[in-house]
Amino acid sequence: MRYSLQSFCVGLVTLLTASVAQAGDWDGWTVNLATENDMFGSDSDRHFTHGTRLSVARPEGEVAEWMREGASYFPLFSDQGKLRTSYALGQNLYTPADISITDPNQMDRPYAGWLYGSVGLVSDLGNRIDTLELTLGMVGPASLGEQTQKWVHKVVDSPDPKGWDHQLKSEPGVVLTYERKIRRFLTFDTGIHDLEIDATPHVGLSLGNIFTHAEAGAMFRFGWDLAKDRGGPPRIRPSLPGSDYYSKSQGFGWYLFAGTAGRLVGRNIFLDGNSFTDSYDADKKRFVADAQIGIAFRYDDFRLAYTQIIRTKEFKNQRQPDRYGAITLSYQF
Repeated sequence: MRYSLQSFCVGLVTLLTASVAQAGDWDGWTVNLATENDMFGSDSDRHFTHGTRLSVARPEGEVAEWMREGASYFPLFSDQGKLRTSYALGQNLYTPADISITDPNQMDRPYAGWLYGSVGLVSDLGNRIDTLELTLGMVGPASLGEQTQKWVHKVVDSPDPKGWDHQLKSEPGVVLTYERKIRRFLTFDTGIHDLEIDATPHVGLSLGNIFTHAEAGAMFRFGWDLAKDRGGPPRIRPSLPGSDYYSKSQGFGWYLFAGTAGRLVGRNIFLDGNSFTDSYDADKKRFVADAQIGIAFRYDDFRLAYTQIIRTKEFKNQRQPDRYGAITLSYQF
């Protein structure tokens, strides 16, 4: 069973890699590498402790016919805008607050890993952006979360996490996510050296055995050349939405950003536990909110951003909100 589940993950990676490779010509592609960790801006090592996401966005208009047809069945998604396809591979790690004990506190959240691949379709209508994304992956030992955390802790000389024998059991996962952003809903020209302020509200819905929630929030930015960035650096879900693509700029640019979002949570497997078998779990809260602040720099084809995030308590026995940081590096060919 273990090998068949790992084969599933290998097959998923192979499928996504083959889809990307079909393009041949890389001109106009955007590549993003995002890493999120509680050691950025925090002294904790707990809960959502690490995430890595590698994504690529294809040039405008390069969309497979099966993706267009699939999106047409989703009534909220409009295919009348400029269409782009994106692909992503990622891994998330979750742990209880105390990783030094062999038998985790059953009142805390369980150990869990999430290894996934995503295919997304973006429709840019100018003042509005619709995103539809399908994510497939594995929870449990097949996610390789235990191996990843133990290797990283060995490299950085951190305490060895001892409770991974009690992680969630292997389970395939699927999440369908829809987001709508009202791009630059409010804009203000400060009159100072082309500095601008804008605001972009969003709503979203995720359905699946991994995450099921509804979300609403807004992003505020202050800086130069905001129109060429389609909503800020990409983040790891669940989170405030960013963008896997942007328009090229000439020379140096920057902006500050801040945002907040609230989620009404129906299911979170990393708190609720496995869907069809007994496992560790935690008594989740139905409403969770994120607040973030950060800065992004752009130079010609590059974008580098740092984000600091505060997330409210996700389960009832959690002692305090979580804080972690995100670093994102993007390059456009």
